[in-house]
Order: sequence, then structure tokens, then C-alpha cells
Amino acid sequence: MQTPAKAAKAVRPTAEQLAAAQDATIPDIAAPGLRVLFCGINPGLWSGATGHHFARPGNRFWPALHRSGFTPRQLRPEEQEQLLDLGLGITNVAPRTTAKADELTRDELREGGAALRERVARLRPRALAVLGIGAYRTGFGRPRAVVGRQPEGLGDTEVWVLPNPSGLNAHYTLDALAQEFRRLREAVG
Repeated sequence: MQTPAKAAKAVRPTAEQLAAAQDATIPDIAAPGLRVLFCGINPGLWSGATGHHFARPGNRFWPALHRSGFTPRQLRPEEQEQLLDLGLGITNVAPRTTAKADELTRDELREGGAALRERVARLRPRALAVLGIGAYRTGFGRPRAVVGRQPEGLGDTEVWVLPNPSGLNAHYTLDALAQEFRRLREAVG
């Protein structure tokens, strides 16, 4: 009988690698016709240093994705390409990496919202899930938006706003995040 392989431990970027990742960009994980295109605010320095979305330990994206039923097991950031086989993808409102999302300007978020509209028009996912209410409100000019399905889509694409999965978002526990993700999964099938 074989034993399951141990999960590979993520390599911790050095301070120099994190500093060098400031203002970098990482490629989207996206393809036409996805079920859901998840959209972070912008990549953090860990993501810039590793090239993987939601890479910082303590980010709850990967656990929430699994607990909500989107993935059959909890994927690691370095397995992000496997999302495409599940009809899922990842992009960001603003492309440049920062230590904190509040380093982004309002103009960057608005420009990112415009670029995201174009990306959605080209890729035509069933749903766009923006992970962060503040980024959505600014990037899409919807100051009163709330978490959940938005009344206005982008063409045939439903738009959802989900809580930011960053460990810094103390308003939502992992279980509460997973519940919001689950509502989206149940809606899009």
C-alpha cells in the first residue's frame, strides 16, 4: 500500500526577493469560457516573488476555494494552473505587486476596473468574482455595492463581490469566507 505524498512546503522568499518583487506583475491564470474568473485586488510581494497568486501564507483564498466545493482538495499556490481544468481562473484589478493593497491609487483601481471589463468581454467567463468590496466599489464606480451577486453584470457575465481572503481581513472567518464562495459556486454550477 502506498502512502500519500507529503505536501511540498512552499519556499519562503528572502527579504531581497520580496523587495525585488515590488511593482512586478504576474501572469493571469485565465482562458476563454471559464465558470468563474476570480479577481484579486492586486498581487502581494509573496506572489510577485514566487509568481503564484494568493501565495502569502495566511491568505485564505485556497482554503476557502476548497471548503466551498470549487476544488476537490486544497490546492497550493504553485498548483494554480490546475484551476483551468476546473473552469476557474485568477486575475487582478491592478496588476502591480505591493506590500499592501492600500498602496494602490484610486486611479490605478479605476484603470484596472476598465481593463478588467475588457478582459471579461474577451474571455466571457460565466461569472466574475471580485475579491474585495473596496476595490470593486472604486474600480467599478459602485460606492454602495455590497458582498454578493451584483445587480448589473458585464454582458453575459454575472458579477459577484466576495470578501477579500487576505489574512488581514478580520471581518470574515475562514468559514464565513467559504460560505460566500459556496453561494457563488451554487449559483454558477
